[in-house]
Order: sequence, then C-alpha cells, then structure tokens
Amino acid sequence: MRPAHTGLAVLVAALWGVNFVVIDIGLAHFPPLLFCALRFLFAAFPAVLLVGRPAVPWRWVIGVGLALGVGKFGLLFVGMDAGMPAGLSSLVLQVQAVFTALIACVFLGERPGRVRVAGMAVALAGIAVAAVDEGGSGPLGAFALVLVAAAFWGVSNVLTRKAAPDAPFTFMVWSSAVPVLPLLALSLLFEGPARDAAALTALDLPGVAAIGFVALVTTLFGFGVWSRLLRRYDASTVAPYSLLVPVFGMSSAALFLHEDVTPLRWCAAGLLVTGVALASTPKRRARAPRHPGSGAAPLTPHAPHRAETPPSAEAPPDPELTPTR
Repeated sequence: MRPAHTGLAVLVAALWGVNFVVIDIGLAHFPPLLFCALRFLFAAFPAVLLVGRPAVPWRWVIGVGLALGVGKFGLLFVGMDAGMPAGLSSLVLQVQAVFTALIACVFLGERPGRVRVAGMAVALAGIAVAAVDEGGSGPLGAFALVLVAAAFWGVSNVLTRKAAPDAPFTFMVWSSAVPVLPLLALSLLFEGPARDAAALTALDLPGVAAIGFVALVTTLFGFGVWSRLLRRYDASTVAPYSLLVPVFGMSSAALFLHEDVTPLRWCAAGLLVTGVALASTPKRRARAPRHPGSGAAPLTPHAPHRAETPPSAEAPPDPELTPTR
C-alpha cells in the first residue's frame, strides 16, 4: 500500500483499539444496554437519511443488525460492565475469525485448509490461556459474555458474506439502525426506566464525548476509511492491520486505565494474534497445469483463447477479513 494508506490503516486500528478504553469510560456514565443503544442511534441517524437505501434484501440488514448490534456489542458492553478488562476484551474479540470459519464451514460448506485449522487451534489455545489468567483475577462470567460476543461477530460476518453488499458503508449505516429499538427495550426491561432516566438526566461532557467517539469516530469514520481501503486493495493486504487492534487496546488500557498486563496475558496475546493471522490466511488458488518441458501452460487446440479477467471483475473481498466495529 502507499505510505499514506498504510498510515490510515494503522490509524483505524489504533482508533478501534482505543475504543475499548472509551467504552470503559462510557460505562461509568450509562448502563451498558442503554450505552449500546445510544451508540447505534447516533451511528445511524441522521446518516440513514443521506446514504440511500441498501441494495440488498432487508432480511440481511436485519440479521446483521441484530447479530452485530444486540449480540456482539450488547454482550460486549454487558461483559465489560460486569468486570471484563478493556484490554483483554480487545484481545478476546479477535477469536471471531475462528467462529467465522467454523460457522461458514457448517452453514456455507466452506472447508478450511490446513493452515486455517492450525491457526484456529493456536487461537483457541490463546483463549484458554487468557481464561486461566482471567480466572485468577476477574469474573469468568464476564469473560464468557465477551467470548459469546465474538461468536455473534462471527455470525454477522457470515450473514454479511451472504448479503454481499455493493455499498458496505450504506449497509453498515442501515444495519446500525436495526438494534436501536431492541436494545432500548432490553435496557428498559433489565436495567429499568429509573436507571436509564438517571443516566440521561446526569449527562455530562465525558458521557457525550464517549457516545460521539464510539458512534462517529470508530463506527462511521473508522469503517468508512476501512471500506475505502478494501475497495482499493486486496482484503489480504488490508486485513492484517486489524491484528494491531488488541495491541493498541491492551497498551491504551494499561496507559489510561492502569490495567495490569501479566506475562500470562502477553502469552495469550501472542497465541491469539498468531492464530488469527493464520486463520485469516486466504486460500491459494489452484494453478493451471504446465506442459512438461515448457515454461507455460498448454493451449487447448479446439478452445478459443480467452482474455484475462480484468481486476475490476474479480470477486469482492472476503467479508470475514473485514472487521466491523
């Protein structure tokens, strides 16, 4: 990639990593489900009035909106509110690559190659190490919630793959509108009207800044830039930069929230990042057979010569390599 675009990829990864610190700050001002609802409310409106309707069936918009908004982010916010550290959350969520591959294998019939299987095994070993570390210092229930959130992220990746939107940014904006009402309803049911009203009436500048950052900076700006990079470069070129997210997440949590990063947690991070990198490796395309003794593939005598497929006609980037924040 060009140096400027490399800088943008690193910037987005940094914003997505710091986002976990901002979520932790926001949870000090709002109940988790209400905070999540506000995040998607301001990510969707007024953007839905400006981008036009998505050119995909509504079932995919609704499915991704519920899986990503209610499933992934709802459980992530609840898990962090229950005591899951911000830095560790940024790390554990990366196991979504494993869940994506497993769900795609079951429902789409996609067979992962040996490298991907090895990557999944390494990533799961990292999750086991992280669970042991968290079990000695924090609530395992909160850890489990974030792990289930990663599984819902995998579901949303597979649904996005099925939807194959031509305009990912428009699709993301409309999908962000879907979870607003369900999250508000769940907040009223489980967190209570009194708690929600108290949080809204006590709204202050840090609370507003937290909502603005998670909705506008990491969602609209971050995903918008990421989508543009994926349109310009192959997914295999852009996706590896997402592995920097837990690096920025853990380091910013240690810097701003004074979270301890134990040797066991560094070990888990190394295993998880390595495993996700392997699990996200694109499959190699089979090469055409070569004629013995010659340096080129033989031409079929009775078949007309066909020109190479232009780059613009290639298949779209693999959505499982496209993180959504």
